Amino acid sequence: MTETLAIFGGSKTRTKPFTSWPVFDETDEQRLLGALRSGKWGKLNGEEVSEFERRFAAMHDCKHAIGVVNGTVSLRIALMAAGIKAEEEVIVPPYTFLATATAVVEANAVPVFADVNLETFNLDPQSVEAAITPKTRAIIPVHMAGQPADMDAILAIAKKHNLLVIEDAAHAHGASYKNRGLGSIGHMGSFSFQSSKNLTSGEGGIITTNDDQLAEACRSIHNCGRITGGLWYEHHVISANYRLGEFQGAILNTQLNRLEAQTATRDRNGQYLAEKLSKIPGIYPQRRTAETTRHAYHLFLFRIVAEEFGSSRAVILQALAAEGVPVSGGYAIPLYRQPLFLNNAFGPYLPDAKTRLDYGKVSCPNCEKICGEQGAWLEQSIFLGGLSDMDDIACAFEKIHQNRHLLVELK
Repeated sequence: MTETLAIFGGSKTRTKPFTSWPVFDETDEQRLLGALRSGKWGKLNGEEVSEFERRFAAMHDCKHAIGVVNGTVSLRIALMAAGIKAEEEVIVPPYTFLATATAVVEANAVPVFADVNLETFNLDPQSVEAAITPKTRAIIPVHMAGQPADMDAILAIAKKHNLLVIEDAAHAHGASYKNRGLGSIGHMGSFSFQSSKNLTSGEGGIITTNDDQLAEACRSIHNCGRITGGLWYEHHVISANYRLGEFQGAILNTQLNRLEAQTATRDRNGQYLAEKLSKIPGIYPQRRTAETTRHAYHLFLFRIVAEEFGSSRAVILQALAAEGVPVSGGYAIPLYRQPLFLNNAFGPYLPDAKTRLDYGKVSCPNCEKICGEQGAWLEQSIFLGGLSDMDDIACAFEKIHQNRHLLVELK
């Protein structure tokens, strides 16, 4: 005898809350108070940000890390440091947050969308190769949900066409590809410390690189165009003050103390849940690649194939929420179908490109299937609990599948 679904008045599978986010204690408070009481609140005369930069770089196998105000700015500075010129093209995925593409526009370049792999949700190298034109200068692979993109294939394409690779690792703190920290594999990496991220200070970002010249260029751009050894009021490039503040640096230093253990916990729980859910017809967790030595699980991505499960994505998500499992359908539309791209609402940035761009003609079938029919995710803090939490989630899926014939009432 099957249990009555919560959406029809039955008992919830999960009645207690999952782990809340952010995680903090008195150590965060003490460090923040230390920064406050030091009277050194800015990066220029404090020590918190510089310490964090050194530690974050080391953890991600990088020589350099430059803390900045947010993850969007870190992408834009990386593009500017690389010398991307106006109207040149940068290949990006369409299944990601808006900033991956708008940072390209803010750098006066043109975002070109390549499709994602249906199973991994990451950039499809074949689609990347097909998107290259004489104007292409860079590729921004997103390590979607914290799983490394296919960096070997992407770097091979970049080498063949003399392109720059900037890793968008906003989801991927502590993740690794063939035992190498993400952010160290391409020419530069970009991370975010926005509130939802696996490492957070509310807002903030960082650029990583192993290239001395690129690091110096990023430091100059994030510090009003100043250069090492130059005068204080000597400015060499168009830039601004994008420096990370000491209060954020203090929080990030204590949060970083937890990241290794938290990432190991997320990865363990994510793999455990993926194994359980993959046994349910029509549920396909994000496929883990052989090169992924650690997944950050900023998100737990999965696809719902309605024909195999026996119910639509919308109804399944509704039923999961009723069972006490907070779940999202993810990005509802590909980036190229956002109004700003359909309307070429780029202001003065791309005067020539605006006359030749027609994002309404772009089609990435895998991304469209994920957005429109199949994609869903669970958020990272859920994976900081124990295996019993994963069991509750799996039980909710199983309960819904067993009662799938009743869900027609919700259509």
